[in-house]
Amino acid sequence: MNRNYSWRRGFTLVELLVVIAIIGVLVGLLLPAVQAAREAARRMSCSNNFKQIGLSLHNYHSAYNQLPKLYGGTTLQVGNIANTGNRTDCNAGRLSIFVGLLPFFEQQALWEQITNPRDGNGDGTVAILNTNQWNGDAPAMGPYPGWTPYDPWMTEIPALRCPSDPGVGLPAMGRTNYASCAGDSPHMMNGGKYNNDTMTVGGAGGTRMVERARASCRGVFVPRENSRFRDILDGLANTIIAGEITTDLGDHDVRTDANRTVAIHDGTWTPSAPVGTPVECSQHAGIDSDRPQFWNIGATDTITEADVWTGRGYRWADAATVFSQFNTILPPNSPVCVGEGGPQFNWQNWARYGNPGFLPPSSRHQGGCHILMSDGAVKFITDSIEAGNGNQEPVALLGANTTPPNANTPGASSPYGLWGALGTRAAKEVISEEL
Repeated sequence: MNRNYSWRRGFTLVELLVVIAIIGVLVGLLLPAVQAAREAARRMSCSNNFKQIGLSLHNYHSAYNQLPKLYGGTTLQVGNIANTGNRTDCNAGRLSIFVGLLPFFEQQALWEQITNPRDGNGDGTVAILNTNQWNGDAPAMGPYPGWTPYDPWMTEIPALRCPSDPGVGLPAMGRTNYASCAGDSPHMMNGGKYNNDTMTVGGAGGTRMVERARASCRGVFVPRENSRFRDILDGLANTIIAGEITTDLGDHDVRTDANRTVAIHDGTWTPSAPVGTPVECSQHAGIDSDRPQFWNIGATDTITEADVWTGRGYRWADAATVFSQFNTILPPNSPVCVGEGGPQFNWQNWARYGNPGFLPPSSRHQGGCHILMSDGAVKFITDSIEAGNGNQEPVALLGANTTPPNANTPGASSPYGLWGALGTRAAKEVISEEL
């Protein structure tokens, strides 16, 4: 009797291992492509955000015949009361350009919260207390933009965030990945010709302070001054109006931790004081030689606990230099350093986040960052852009009978090459390279 046996053939162990190995290789090849595609999408989204900001700036200018003011807002009318503290009765003239732009990039509801007085305690009245006191009520245009109990300042605005930046939450307030351009000189970028204590023109520095501001404030935005497109004599297509910045993650990244100082002075109290050079920052002794993208945190580090909330991009509403400004001195993704300060502006009350400094743009994108030109075009600038000589001091006007040793006097062309020239609005420099 014949019996038919049916054999069920399966996979051998060797065949399974070969299949698994092939799948592993394919996944290994595919993952980088997927990650690259995701980053490309995030980079495009970031560029689109910047385009919307550019469109908002042009719409604002069309509506008001000027650009939003850097260091705008409300101040006390009495000139002898310091406005740089933690005020709740005014915002101390500390608002960034983004506050005025809110209704122009679909944030009308937030704008209305800020522009109207706030009855925070619900008692039917708005009682504004003196500085450093808080009952929940707030004046129109809000308290100073570092007051954390005021909800609008804590609001995270998607239009001001780059999807590639993972920064979120405390100790930051509402973060921003975009910053206004202060030009190619650090001097006077923290208040212009106005004394930050009294809000008066010149203050203790008198007319000399006004002259220094005219010499050094060479970007599109001049602190506490009305800026218009007609002031951009170099052409809108040749002048940077805003740039991308990376927000601080608390990891002492040299691009976001601005707690290292360099010798930046304005020369009013010590005419022979050094102005400071970019190389003092880019080759700072505090940079970790083993990990040059991070500061070396050692036993002699002087950073205090209070400095942890002074990271780059931590306050979208605050015009203070570290939070929402940059300059075209060091190339993108270079270290950030602030000046040592001095008594003219009572900078010791501002802490380090309000000091002038070398504050380049930065990003989480590979090899460079986005910048916004004054005509609304968004460009990607690489870290290798030609940036002149970092050993030269910025254009400045020092104390009486003192000029920078490299003759970078008022009206001089930018000492920082193509990069510096793109940051100036009226230096009459020819841009002969395609970005």
